[in-house]
Amino acid sequence: MGLFSYLSDWKSSLYEKKVAEAQSLGHCPDCNGKGFQIPIVNEYSYPESYDCPGCNGTGSFSNWSQNSQI
Repeated sequence: MGLFSYLSDWKSSLYEKKVAEAQSLGHCPDCNGKGFQIPIVNEYSYPESYDCPGCNGTGSFSNWSQNSQI
């Protein structure tokens, strides 16, 4: 179980680092400040962009933090 807890701690520390970096830039960590996300495309689908659900399409960290505290 030590390996699994180590990997879990490592993954959470990477996420915290990503959030801290996004906060310093003022960007949403989910979409990197773009305001939209492009899903994975395969040969049977067309690439469509969707508003980021984390920041409601604004790309700002403040909107993301308000939405993530729900």
